[in-house]
Amino acid sequence: MMKLRDMMYISLFAAIVGVLGFFPPIPLPFSPVPITAQTLGVMLAGGILGARRGGLSLLLFIILVAIGTPLLSGGRGGLGPLLGPGGGYIISWPIAAWTIGYLVEKSWNKLSLWKILLYNVLGGILLIYAGGVTYLSIAGNLPWLPTAISALAFLPGDLTKAVVSSYITWKISKAYPLITPKKHQQPIKRVG
Repeated sequence: MMKLRDMMYISLFAAIVGVLGFFPPIPLPFSPVPITAQTLGVMLAGGILGARRGGLSLLLFIILVAIGTPLLSGGRGGLGPLLGPGGGYIISWPIAAWTIGYLVEKSWNKLSLWKILLYNVLGGILLIYAGGVTYLSIAGNLPWLPTAISALAFLPGDLTKAVVSSYITWKISKAYPLITPKKHQQPIKRVG
């Protein structure tokens, strides 16, 4: 049974990702997938809420988009954006948030800013790119390697989001941690 507090955090982070959609998308002339601010919310959800709640918050977000709620950047909603060229990126968000959260939870007792940054790069960039590029390649009948190379245009912005998310996650983990260590783990010892 899920606690009310968990449901509130899951809903809150789904809303945060939606609010980040208010920033207008930046179209790229060589890609049907625009640059958005929403992956910042994916990284924050995983790092702050942990695996289960972070993944569920993005799953809730996708369900809301699928039923037509215009939460994606540019006021988009419905199945069209999820099945369109950028759908692989969006559909990978719950997996990315879960992965980031899992890695943060596993290293909770020795968590550092640099570890969070590494986890954001692994889950919030590499994993999302793998899903997005593969889906775009299949859906667009495009060769995978050139599609992957074109995705490198997203890298500067995504690295910036990873740094910002890591810093926010680090500060929240010190001031008001929402992830609780498992009963078998040692007390929290922060590094850095």
